[in-house]
Amino acid sequence: MSEFEPGRGKRLGMVVGGSLLDGMAVRLDSGDSVEDMAVGRYVVVEGRKKKFFGMITDVTLGTIDKQIEITPPDMADPFVAEIIAGASTFGTVHVAPMLTLGLDAVSILDGPQPVKTVPSHFSEVREASEEDVALVFGREDASHFYVGTPLDMETKVCLDLKRFGERSSGIFGKSGTGKTFLTRILLIGLVQKGAAANLIFDMHNEYGWEGSSEGEQTRTVKGLKQLFPAKVAVFTLDEESSRARKVLTDFTVQIGYDQVEPEDIEMLSELLRLSPRAMDAIGFLLKKFGSSRWLEAFLSIESTEERDELAESLGVYSSTLRALNMSLSRLRRLKFLVPRTVEDSVQMILGYLDRGQNVVLEFGRYSDLLAYVLVANILTRRIHSRYVDATERAMGDKNQQPRQLVITIEEAHKFLNPGVAKQTIFGTIAREMRKYNVTLLVVDQRPSEIDEEVMSQIGTRITCLLDNEKDIDAVLTGISGKNELRTVLAKLETKQQALVVGHAVPMPVVIRTRDYGSPESYRDLGFASAAELRRRADKDNDDLFGDRS
Repeated sequence: MSEFEPGRGKRLGMVVGGSLLDGMAVRLDSGDSVEDMAVGRYVVVEGRKKKFFGMITDVTLGTIDKQIEITPPDMADPFVAEIIAGASTFGTVHVAPMLTLGLDAVSILDGPQPVKTVPSHFSEVREASEEDVALVFGREDASHFYVGTPLDMETKVCLDLKRFGERSSGIFGKSGTGKTFLTRILLIGLVQKGAAANLIFDMHNEYGWEGSSEGEQTRTVKGLKQLFPAKVAVFTLDEESSRARKVLTDFTVQIGYDQVEPEDIEMLSELLRLSPRAMDAIGFLLKKFGSSRWLEAFLSIESTEERDELAESLGVYSSTLRALNMSLSRLRRLKFLVPRTVEDSVQMILGYLDRGQNVVLEFGRYSDLLAYVLVANILTRRIHSRYVDATERAMGDKNQQPRQLVITIEEAHKFLNPGVAKQTIFGTIAREMRKYNVTLLVVDQRPSEIDEEVMSQIGTRITCLLDNEKDIDAVLTGISGKNELRTVLAKLETKQQALVVGHAVPMPVVIRTRDYGSPESYRDLGFASAAELRRRADKDNDDLFGDRS
Protein backbone atom coordinates (compact mmCIF):
# COMPACT_ATOMS: atom_id res chain seq x y z
CA MET A 1 0.00 0.00 0.00
CA SER A 2 1.61 3.27 -1.07
CA GLU A 3 2.25 6.11 1.30
CA PHE A 4 0.26 8.59 -0.80
CA GLU A 5 -3.00 7.70 -2.54
CA PRO A 6 -5.73 9.99 -3.90
CA GLY A 7 -8.35 10.72 -1.26
CA ARG A 8 -6.26 9.24 1.55
CA GLY A 9 -4.01 10.94 4.04
CA LYS A 10 -0.31 10.28 4.55
CA ARG A 11 0.56 7.09 6.43
CA LEU A 12 1.78 7.72 10.00
CA GLY A 13 2.29 4.26 11.49
CA MET A 14 0.46 1.19 12.79
CA VAL A 15 -1.55 0.07 15.81
CA VAL A 16 0.58 -1.95 18.27
CA GLY A 17 -1.73 -2.14 21.27
CA GLY A 18 -4.46 -0.56 23.35
CA SER A 19 -8.09 -1.04 24.37
CA LEU A 20 -11.51 0.47 23.82
CA LEU A 21 -11.40 2.12 27.24
CA ASP A 22 -7.82 3.38 27.20
CA GLY A 23 -7.44 4.03 23.48
CA MET A 24 -4.91 2.75 20.95
CA ALA A 25 -1.11 2.84 20.97
CA VAL A 26 0.24 3.70 17.51
CA ARG A 27 3.89 3.27 16.70
CA LEU A 28 5.07 5.91 14.26
CA ASP A 29 6.97 5.01 11.12
CA SER A 30 10.68 5.75 11.24
CA GLY A 31 10.30 8.65 8.82
CA ASP A 32 7.73 10.47 10.98
CA SER A 33 8.86 12.74 13.79
CA VAL A 34 6.98 13.01 17.06
CA GLU A 35 7.52 16.75 16.75
CA ASP A 36 4.91 16.77 13.96
CA MET A 37 2.30 14.98 16.06
CA ALA A 38 0.08 17.58 17.78
CA VAL A 39 -2.36 16.63 20.51
CA GLY A 40 -5.86 17.10 19.11
CA ARG A 41 -4.88 16.04 15.59
CA TYR A 42 -7.40 13.94 13.71
CA VAL A 43 -6.38 10.49 12.30
CA VAL A 44 -7.94 7.50 10.57
CA VAL A 45 -7.21 3.85 11.45
CA GLU A 46 -7.92 1.41 8.64
CA GLY A 47 -8.97 -1.90 10.19
CA ARG A 48 -9.81 -5.06 8.29
CA LYS A 49 -13.59 -4.57 8.46
CA LYS A 50 -14.01 -0.99 9.65
CA LYS A 51 -12.46 2.42 9.36
CA PHE A 52 -11.91 4.15 12.73
CA PHE A 53 -11.86 7.91 13.25
CA GLY A 54 -9.84 9.08 16.23
CA MET A 55 -7.96 11.91 17.88
CA ILE A 56 -4.36 12.03 19.12
CA THR A 57 -4.46 12.60 22.88
CA ASP A 58 -0.84 11.95 23.87
CA VAL A 59 2.66 11.61 22.38
CA THR A 60 5.42 9.49 23.95
CA LEU A 61 9.03 8.48 23.24
CA GLY A 62 10.17 4.84 23.38
CA THR A 63 13.41 2.86 23.11
CA ILE A 64 14.08 -0.77 22.26
CA ASP A 65 17.10 -0.96 24.54
CA LYS A 66 16.95 0.78 27.93
CA GLN A 67 20.75 1.02 27.85
CA ILE A 68 20.37 3.89 25.35
CA GLU A 69 18.65 5.94 28.04
CA ILE A 70 21.54 5.35 30.42
CA THR A 71 24.34 5.97 27.91
CA PRO A 72 22.95 8.15 25.09
CA PRO A 73 24.79 7.91 21.75
CA ASP A 74 26.61 10.79 20.08
CA MET A 75 23.78 12.26 17.99
CA ALA A 76 26.10 14.94 16.60
CA ASP A 77 27.26 12.32 14.09
CA PRO A 78 24.60 12.32 11.29
CA PHE A 79 25.37 8.68 10.43
CA VAL A 80 24.80 7.51 14.02
CA ALA A 81 21.65 9.63 14.33
CA GLU A 82 20.21 8.07 11.17
CA ILE A 83 20.89 4.54 12.38
CA ILE A 84 19.49 5.13 15.87
CA ALA A 85 16.28 6.85 14.71
CA GLY A 86 13.68 4.20 14.03
CA ALA A 87 15.97 1.27 14.81
CA SER A 88 16.58 1.79 18.52
CA THR A 89 14.26 4.70 19.28
CA PHE A 90 10.71 5.35 18.15
CA GLY A 91 7.72 7.58 18.74
CA THR A 92 4.29 6.49 19.88
CA VAL A 93 1.04 8.39 19.80
CA HIS A 94 -2.06 7.59 21.83
CA VAL A 95 -5.25 7.70 19.77
CA ALA A 96 -8.74 7.86 21.30
CA PRO A 97 -11.20 6.13 18.91
CA MET A 98 -14.38 8.17 18.40
CA LEU A 99 -16.36 6.77 15.44
CA THR A 100 -16.37 3.81 13.07
CA LEU A 101 -17.49 3.33 9.49
CA GLY A 102 -18.09 -0.05 7.87
CA LEU A 103 -16.41 -0.60 4.53
CA ASP A 104 -19.38 -2.14 2.72
CA ALA A 105 -21.82 -0.03 0.68
CA VAL A 106 -24.69 -0.33 3.20
CA SER A 107 -22.51 0.76 6.14
CA ILE A 108 -21.17 3.73 4.19
CA LEU A 109 -24.73 4.92 3.54
CA ASP A 110 -25.54 4.58 7.25
CA GLY A 111 -22.70 6.99 8.02
CA PRO A 112 -20.30 7.04 11.00
CA GLN A 113 -21.41 5.12 14.12
CA PRO A 114 -20.32 5.23 17.80
CA VAL A 115 -17.20 3.18 18.39
CA LYS A 116 -17.78 -0.20 20.12
CA THR A 117 -14.56 -2.06 19.39
CA VAL A 118 -10.94 -1.45 18.37
CA PRO A 119 -9.01 -2.21 15.19
CA SER A 120 -6.81 -5.27 14.97
CA HIS A 121 -3.07 -5.31 15.59
CA PHE A 122 -0.91 -3.58 12.96
CA SER A 123 -3.82 -1.73 11.36
CA GLU A 124 -2.57 1.16 9.27
CA VAL A 125 -2.89 4.68 10.69
CA ARG A 126 -3.13 7.71 8.40
CA GLU A 127 -3.66 11.42 8.59
CA ALA A 128 -7.30 12.28 8.07
CA SER A 129 -7.93 13.49 4.53
CA GLU A 130 -10.38 16.16 3.38
CA GLU A 131 -12.77 13.37 2.34
CA ASP A 132 -12.54 11.79 5.80
CA VAL A 133 -13.37 15.06 7.54
CA ALA A 134 -16.27 15.75 5.17
CA LEU A 135 -17.60 12.23 5.73
CA VAL A 136 -17.72 12.81 9.50
CA PHE A 137 -18.68 16.48 9.77
CA GLY A 138 -20.51 17.01 6.49
CA ARG A 139 -19.94 19.63 3.83
CA GLU A 140 -21.21 23.20 4.02
CA ASP A 141 -24.84 23.26 2.90
CA ALA A 142 -28.25 24.62 3.99
CA SER A 143 -27.77 23.42 7.58
CA HIS A 144 -24.00 22.87 7.95
CA PHE A 145 -21.80 25.89 8.66
CA TYR A 146 -18.02 26.03 8.39
CA VAL A 147 -16.51 27.05 11.75
CA GLY A 148 -12.84 26.16 11.43
CA THR A 149 -10.20 23.66 10.37
CA PRO A 150 -8.71 20.68 12.22
CA LEU A 151 -5.19 21.17 13.56
CA ASP A 152 -2.54 21.01 10.81
CA MET A 153 -5.20 20.70 8.10
CA GLU A 154 -6.83 23.09 5.65
CA THR A 155 -10.10 21.20 5.21
CA LYS A 156 -13.33 22.55 6.71
CA VAL A 157 -15.07 21.39 9.88
CA CYS A 158 -18.80 22.10 9.84
CA LEU A 159 -21.38 22.34 12.63
CA ASP A 160 -24.89 21.06 12.12
CA LEU A 161 -26.72 24.28 13.03
CA LYS A 162 -30.13 22.64 13.17
CA ARG A 163 -28.88 20.34 15.93
CA PHE A 164 -26.93 23.24 17.48
CA GLY A 165 -30.15 25.24 17.95
CA GLU A 166 -32.21 22.28 19.18
CA ARG A 167 -30.49 22.25 22.58
CA SER A 168 -28.82 24.89 24.70
CA SER A 169 -25.13 25.40 23.86
CA GLY A 170 -22.14 27.00 25.52
CA ILE A 171 -18.94 28.82 24.57
CA PHE A 172 -16.35 28.71 27.35
CA GLY A 173 -12.79 29.89 27.85
CA LYS A 174 -10.72 32.11 30.07
CA SER A 175 -10.56 35.83 29.42
CA GLY A 176 -8.77 36.80 26.21
CA THR A 177 -9.10 33.45 24.39
CA GLY A 178 -11.57 34.65 21.76
CA LYS A 179 -15.00 33.70 23.12
CA THR A 180 -16.62 36.80 21.63
CA PHE A 181 -14.99 36.12 18.25
CA LEU A 182 -16.29 32.53 18.27
CA THR A 183 -19.74 33.64 19.37
CA ARG A 184 -19.92 36.14 16.52
CA ILE A 185 -18.98 33.45 13.97
CA LEU A 186 -21.66 31.08 15.29
CA LEU A 187 -24.31 33.79 15.29
CA ILE A 188 -23.38 34.67 11.71
CA GLY A 189 -23.94 31.01 10.82
CA LEU A 190 -27.33 30.87 12.52
CA VAL A 191 -28.44 34.03 10.71
CA GLN A 192 -26.98 33.07 7.32
CA LYS A 193 -28.53 29.59 7.32
CA GLY A 194 -31.80 30.71 8.94
CA ALA A 195 -31.42 27.89 11.47
CA ALA A 196 -33.09 29.90 14.27
CA ALA A 197 -34.26 33.35 15.24
CA ASN A 198 -31.76 34.98 17.59
CA LEU A 199 -32.11 37.36 20.52
CA ILE A 200 -28.65 38.58 21.54
CA PHE A 201 -28.06 40.49 24.76
CA ASP A 202 -25.01 42.41 23.57
CA MET A 203 -23.33 43.60 26.75
CA HIS A 204 -20.27 45.15 25.07
CA ASN A 205 -21.77 46.21 21.71
CA GLU A 206 -19.83 43.58 19.75
CA TYR A 207 -22.47 41.88 17.61
CA GLY A 208 -24.77 44.52 16.13
CA TRP A 209 -23.12 46.99 13.75
CA GLU A 210 -19.44 46.22 14.24
CA GLY A 211 -17.12 44.49 16.67
CA SER A 212 -13.45 43.84 17.39
CA SER A 213 -11.23 41.21 15.81
CA GLU A 214 -8.95 38.83 17.69
CA GLY A 215 -5.17 38.86 17.32
CA GLU A 216 -2.20 41.04 18.09
CA GLN A 217 -3.54 43.97 16.07
CA THR A 218 -7.14 44.63 17.04
CA ARG A 219 -9.28 46.05 14.26
CA THR A 220 -12.97 46.59 13.71
CA VAL A 221 -14.95 43.94 11.85
CA LYS A 222 -18.46 43.97 10.43
CA GLY A 223 -21.28 42.96 12.77
CA LEU A 224 -24.49 41.12 11.98
CA LYS A 225 -26.36 44.24 10.84
CA GLN A 226 -23.79 45.13 8.18
CA LEU A 227 -23.68 41.58 6.85
CA PHE A 228 -27.41 40.89 6.93
CA PRO A 229 -29.24 44.26 6.97
CA ALA A 230 -32.61 42.71 6.04
CA LYS A 231 -32.33 39.93 8.62
CA VAL A 232 -31.04 41.80 11.69
CA ALA A 233 -32.56 44.57 13.81
CA VAL A 234 -30.54 46.54 16.36
CA PHE A 235 -32.35 47.58 19.55
CA THR A 236 -30.62 49.83 22.06
CA LEU A 237 -30.92 50.83 25.68
CA ASP A 238 -28.73 53.87 25.07
CA GLU A 239 -29.74 55.86 22.00
CA GLU A 240 -27.12 58.53 22.66
CA SER A 241 -24.30 55.97 22.63
CA SER A 242 -25.64 54.42 19.42
CA ARG A 243 -25.68 57.80 17.68
CA ALA A 244 -22.13 58.54 18.84
CA ARG A 245 -20.98 55.22 17.35
CA LYS A 246 -22.98 55.97 14.15
CA VAL A 247 -25.15 52.89 14.61
CA LEU A 248 -28.57 53.04 12.99
CA THR A 249 -30.99 51.46 15.44
CA ASP A 250 -34.48 50.09 14.87
CA PHE A 251 -35.93 50.66 18.34
CA THR A 252 -35.01 52.23 21.69
CA VAL A 253 -35.90 49.97 24.59
CA GLN A 254 -37.41 51.30 27.80
CA ILE A 255 -38.52 49.27 30.80
CA GLY A 256 -41.22 50.40 33.19
CA TYR A 257 -41.04 50.19 36.96
CA ASP A 258 -44.24 48.16 36.75
CA GLN A 259 -42.36 45.43 34.85
CA VAL A 260 -39.82 44.87 37.64
CA GLU A 261 -40.76 41.96 39.89
CA PRO A 262 -39.24 40.86 43.22
CA GLU A 263 -37.60 37.91 41.42
CA ASP A 264 -35.67 40.40 39.27
CA ILE A 265 -34.38 42.18 42.37
CA GLU A 266 -33.49 38.86 43.96
CA MET A 267 -31.26 38.17 40.96
CA LEU A 268 -29.46 41.44 41.78
CA SER A 269 -29.21 40.81 45.52
CA GLU A 270 -25.47 40.15 45.38
CA LEU A 271 -24.76 43.16 43.16
CA LEU A 272 -26.99 45.42 45.27
CA ARG A 273 -25.79 43.86 48.53
CA LEU A 274 -29.30 43.14 49.72
CA SER A 275 -29.74 41.23 52.97
CA PRO A 276 -32.39 38.52 53.46
CA ARG A 277 -34.31 41.03 55.61
CA ALA A 278 -34.33 43.53 52.74
CA MET A 279 -35.74 40.88 50.40
CA ASP A 280 -38.45 40.09 52.96
CA ALA A 281 -39.29 43.81 53.10
CA ILE A 282 -39.86 43.81 49.31
CA GLY A 283 -42.53 41.18 49.87
CA PHE A 284 -44.31 43.50 52.30
CA LEU A 285 -44.04 46.42 49.83
CA LEU A 286 -45.60 44.23 47.18
CA LYS A 287 -48.59 43.48 49.38
CA LYS A 288 -49.06 47.13 50.32
CA PHE A 289 -48.66 48.81 46.92
CA GLY A 290 -49.41 46.00 44.46
CA SER A 291 -47.22 44.26 41.90
CA SER A 292 -47.30 47.10 39.37
CA ARG A 293 -46.63 50.02 41.79
CA TRP A 294 -44.39 48.73 44.56
CA LEU A 295 -41.05 49.92 43.09
CA GLU A 296 -42.26 53.33 41.88
CA ALA A 297 -44.09 54.00 45.15
CA PHE A 298 -41.10 53.07 47.29
CA LEU A 299 -38.54 55.07 45.28
CA SER A 300 -40.82 58.11 45.31
CA ILE A 301 -40.53 58.35 49.13
CA GLU A 302 -37.74 60.82 49.72
CA SER A 303 -38.03 61.90 53.36
CA THR A 304 -36.66 59.82 56.21
CA GLU A 305 -39.81 60.48 58.26
CA GLU A 306 -42.11 59.01 55.60
CA ARG A 307 -39.86 56.01 55.24
CA ASP A 308 -39.83 55.39 58.98
CA GLU A 309 -43.64 55.61 59.07
CA LEU A 310 -43.80 53.09 56.24
CA ALA A 311 -41.45 50.76 58.12
CA GLU A 312 -43.67 50.92 61.18
CA SER A 313 -46.81 50.19 59.13
CA LEU A 314 -45.11 47.22 57.49
CA GLY A 315 -43.67 45.86 60.72
CA VAL A 316 -40.01 46.02 59.59
CA TYR A 317 -36.98 47.80 60.98
CA SER A 318 -36.43 51.38 59.79
CA SER A 319 -32.77 50.52 59.17
CA THR A 320 -33.86 47.74 56.81
CA LEU A 321 -35.93 50.11 54.67
CA ARG A 322 -33.16 52.72 54.68
CA ALA A 323 -30.64 50.12 53.44
CA LEU A 324 -33.13 48.88 50.85
CA ASN A 325 -33.72 52.42 49.61
CA MET A 326 -29.99 53.08 49.26
CA SER A 327 -29.56 49.89 47.24
CA LEU A 328 -32.58 50.35 44.96
CA SER A 329 -31.71 53.99 44.36
CA ARG A 330 -28.89 52.73 42.15
CA LEU A 331 -31.61 51.80 39.66
CA ARG A 332 -32.36 55.51 39.17
CA ARG A 333 -29.06 55.82 37.30
CA LEU A 334 -30.44 53.54 34.60
CA LYS A 335 -32.14 56.05 32.30
CA PHE A 336 -33.93 53.32 30.34
CA LEU A 337 -35.87 52.47 33.51
CA VAL A 338 -38.95 54.75 33.59
CA PRO A 339 -42.20 54.85 35.58
CA ARG A 340 -44.31 54.03 32.51
CA THR A 341 -43.37 52.99 28.97
CA VAL A 342 -45.04 54.32 25.82
CA GLU A 343 -44.39 51.17 23.76
CA ASP A 344 -44.07 47.54 24.81
CA SER A 345 -40.45 46.51 24.15
CA VAL A 346 -41.19 42.80 24.46
CA GLN A 347 -44.01 43.05 21.94
CA MET A 348 -41.66 44.86 19.53
CA ILE A 349 -38.96 42.21 19.94
CA LEU A 350 -41.45 39.38 19.42
CA GLY A 351 -42.79 41.09 16.32
CA TYR A 352 -39.33 41.10 14.74
CA LEU A 353 -38.61 37.51 15.79
CA ASP A 354 -41.96 36.32 14.41
CA ARG A 355 -41.06 37.87 11.05
CA GLY A 356 -37.82 35.92 10.98
CA GLN A 357 -35.58 38.84 11.89
CA ASN A 358 -32.84 38.57 14.49
CA VAL A 359 -32.60 41.08 17.32
CA VAL A 360 -29.38 42.43 18.84
CA LEU A 361 -29.97 44.42 22.03
CA GLU A 362 -27.05 46.80 22.60
CA PHE A 363 -26.42 48.11 26.10
CA GLY A 364 -24.39 51.15 25.07
CA ARG A 365 -22.78 52.70 28.13
CA TYR A 366 -24.81 50.45 30.47
CA SER A 367 -22.22 47.68 30.22
CA ASP A 368 -22.15 46.81 33.93
CA LEU A 369 -23.68 43.63 35.34
CA LEU A 370 -26.45 45.49 37.18
CA ALA A 371 -28.10 46.68 33.96
CA TYR A 372 -27.29 43.50 32.06
CA VAL A 373 -28.77 41.06 34.58
CA LEU A 374 -31.86 43.20 35.18
CA VAL A 375 -32.75 43.75 31.51
CA ALA A 376 -31.93 40.22 30.34
CA ASN A 377 -34.00 38.67 33.11
CA ILE A 378 -37.05 40.94 32.68
CA LEU A 379 -37.24 40.65 28.89
CA THR A 380 -36.49 36.93 28.76
CA ARG A 381 -39.10 36.11 31.41
CA ARG A 382 -41.84 37.76 29.37
CA ILE A 383 -40.63 36.29 26.07
CA HIS A 384 -40.56 32.86 27.68
CA SER A 385 -44.16 33.28 28.79
CA ARG A 386 -45.24 34.21 25.24
CA TYR A 387 -43.43 31.23 23.71
CA VAL A 388 -45.00 28.81 26.18
CA ASP A 389 -48.47 30.18 25.37
CA ALA A 390 -47.83 30.09 21.60
CA THR A 391 -46.49 26.53 21.70
CA GLU A 392 -49.38 25.23 23.78
CA ARG A 393 -51.91 26.90 21.46
CA ALA A 394 -50.21 25.25 18.49
CA MET A 395 -50.12 21.81 20.10
CA GLY A 396 -50.99 19.23 17.46
CA ASP A 397 -50.23 21.57 14.56
CA LYS A 398 -46.49 21.87 13.88
CA ASN A 399 -47.07 24.56 11.25
CA GLN A 400 -48.38 26.92 13.94
CA GLN A 401 -45.49 26.47 16.36
CA PRO A 402 -43.19 29.48 16.89
CA ARG A 403 -39.85 29.31 15.08
CA GLN A 404 -36.80 28.10 16.99
CA LEU A 405 -35.38 30.88 19.19
CA VAL A 406 -31.80 31.05 20.51
CA ILE A 407 -31.11 33.55 23.30
CA THR A 408 -27.46 34.58 23.71
CA ILE A 409 -26.25 35.70 27.14
CA GLU A 410 -22.77 36.60 28.35
CA GLU A 411 -21.54 36.26 31.96
CA ALA A 412 -23.91 33.30 32.11
CA HIS A 413 -22.88 32.15 35.60
CA LYS A 414 -24.61 35.24 37.02
CA PHE A 415 -27.93 33.83 35.77
CA LEU A 416 -27.20 30.14 36.21
CA ASN A 417 -25.20 29.68 39.40
CA PRO A 418 -26.49 27.03 41.87
CA GLY A 419 -28.00 29.68 44.16
CA VAL A 420 -30.39 31.11 41.58
CA ALA A 421 -30.57 28.68 38.63
CA LYS A 422 -33.69 26.94 39.89
CA GLN A 423 -35.52 30.25 40.33
CA THR A 424 -34.40 32.16 37.22
CA ILE A 425 -36.01 32.02 33.84
CA PHE A 426 -32.66 31.08 32.30
CA GLY A 427 -32.46 27.98 34.47
CA THR A 428 -35.98 27.07 33.37
CA ILE A 429 -35.07 27.52 29.70
CA ALA A 430 -31.92 25.40 30.03
CA ARG A 431 -33.83 22.59 31.75
CA GLU A 432 -37.23 22.62 30.03
CA MET A 433 -37.57 25.00 27.11
CA ARG A 434 -36.37 22.72 24.33
CA LYS A 435 -39.96 21.52 24.04
CA TYR A 436 -41.07 25.16 23.66
CA ASN A 437 -38.54 25.92 20.87
CA VAL A 438 -36.37 28.18 23.04
CA THR A 439 -32.72 27.43 23.85
CA LEU A 440 -29.72 29.34 25.22
CA LEU A 441 -26.29 30.14 23.87
CA VAL A 442 -24.32 30.84 27.05
CA VAL A 443 -20.92 32.54 26.97
CA ASP A 444 -18.80 32.35 30.11
CA GLN A 445 -15.27 32.18 31.50
CA ARG A 446 -16.26 30.38 34.73
CA PRO A 447 -18.30 27.28 33.79
CA SER A 448 -17.62 25.78 37.23
CA GLU A 449 -19.94 28.42 38.71
CA ILE A 450 -22.86 27.26 36.54
CA ASP A 451 -25.30 24.86 38.18
CA GLU A 452 -24.43 21.20 37.46
CA GLU A 453 -27.97 20.35 36.36
CA VAL A 454 -27.90 23.22 33.87
CA MET A 455 -24.46 22.18 32.55
CA SER A 456 -25.81 18.68 31.96
CA GLN A 457 -28.37 20.23 29.58
CA ILE A 458 -25.75 22.10 27.53
CA GLY A 459 -25.85 20.04 24.33
CA THR A 460 -22.89 21.50 22.41
CA ARG A 461 -19.83 22.84 24.21
CA ILE A 462 -17.20 24.89 22.41
CA THR A 463 -14.28 25.45 24.74
CA CYS A 464 -11.23 27.66 24.35
CA LEU A 465 -8.26 27.42 26.70
CA LEU A 466 -9.12 26.98 30.40
CA ASP A 467 -6.48 26.78 33.14
CA ASN A 468 -8.70 26.26 36.18
CA GLU A 469 -9.19 22.59 37.10
CA LYS A 470 -12.75 23.12 38.32
CA ASP A 471 -13.70 24.86 35.07
CA ILE A 472 -12.20 22.03 33.00
CA ASP A 473 -14.10 19.44 35.07
CA ALA A 474 -17.36 21.38 34.61
CA VAL A 475 -16.99 21.59 30.82
CA LEU A 476 -16.18 17.88 30.46
CA THR A 477 -18.88 16.62 32.86
CA GLY A 478 -20.87 13.84 31.21
CA ILE A 479 -18.59 13.71 28.13
CA SER A 480 -17.28 10.31 27.02
CA GLY A 481 -13.47 10.09 27.07
CA LYS A 482 -13.20 12.85 29.64
CA ASN A 483 -9.61 12.06 30.69
CA GLU A 484 -8.25 12.10 27.14
CA LEU A 485 -10.09 15.31 26.29
CA ARG A 486 -8.73 16.95 29.46
CA THR A 487 -5.22 16.57 28.02
CA VAL A 488 -6.34 18.00 24.68
CA LEU A 489 -8.04 20.96 26.33
CA ALA A 490 -5.00 21.80 28.42
CA LYS A 491 -2.80 21.98 25.29
CA LEU A 492 -4.90 24.50 23.34
CA GLU A 493 -3.26 27.73 22.25
CA THR A 494 -4.46 30.96 23.81
CA LYS A 495 -6.04 32.29 20.59
CA GLN A 496 -8.22 30.88 17.81
CA GLN A 497 -8.28 27.27 19.01
CA ALA A 498 -11.22 25.46 20.58
CA LEU A 499 -12.41 21.97 21.46
CA VAL A 500 -15.90 21.24 20.10
CA VAL A 501 -17.94 18.40 21.63
CA GLY A 502 -21.60 17.48 21.86
CA HIS A 503 -24.88 17.52 20.01
CA ALA A 504 -23.88 19.50 16.89
CA VAL A 505 -20.80 17.40 16.00
CA PRO A 506 -20.58 13.61 15.61
CA MET A 507 -17.30 13.44 17.55
CA PRO A 508 -15.02 15.79 19.53
CA VAL A 509 -12.73 17.90 17.37
CA VAL A 510 -10.12 20.60 17.99
CA ILE A 511 -10.40 23.44 15.49
CA ARG A 512 -8.56 26.54 14.51
CA THR A 513 -11.43 28.98 14.04
CA ARG A 514 -12.09 30.33 10.55
CA ASP A 515 -10.82 33.70 9.43
CA TYR A 516 -13.24 36.57 9.80
CA GLY A 517 -12.70 40.22 9.00
CA SER A 518 -11.06 40.07 5.58
CA PRO A 519 -12.88 41.05 2.36
CA GLU A 520 -12.70 37.40 1.25
CA SER A 521 -14.39 36.19 4.45
CA TYR A 522 -17.19 38.74 4.00
CA ARG A 523 -17.76 37.59 0.42
CA ASP A 524 -17.93 33.97 1.58
CA LEU A 525 -20.84 34.99 3.79
CA GLY A 526 -22.68 36.69 0.94
CA PHE A 527 -21.84 40.28 1.88
CA ALA A 528 -21.87 42.75 -0.99
CA SER A 529 -20.36 46.24 -0.85
CA ALA A 530 -22.21 49.28 -2.17
CA ALA A 531 -20.06 49.22 -5.32
CA GLU A 532 -20.84 45.55 -5.88
CA LEU A 533 -24.56 46.17 -5.42
CA ARG A 534 -24.42 48.98 -8.01
CA ARG A 535 -22.55 46.71 -10.43
CA ARG A 536 -25.20 43.99 -10.02
CA ALA A 537 -28.00 46.51 -10.55
CA ASP A 538 -26.35 47.82 -13.72
CA LYS A 539 -25.93 44.28 -15.01
CA ASP A 540 -29.58 43.48 -14.29
CA ASN A 541 -30.65 46.60 -16.18
CA ASP A 542 -28.42 45.69 -19.13
CA ASP A 543 -29.82 42.15 -19.17
CA LEU A 544 -33.36 43.53 -19.14
CA PHE A 545 -33.08 46.54 -21.46
CA GLY A 546 -29.88 45.89 -23.39
CA ASP A 547 -26.41 47.39 -23.06
CA ARG A 548 -27.05 51.15 -22.75
CA SER A 549 -23.43 51.99 -23.62
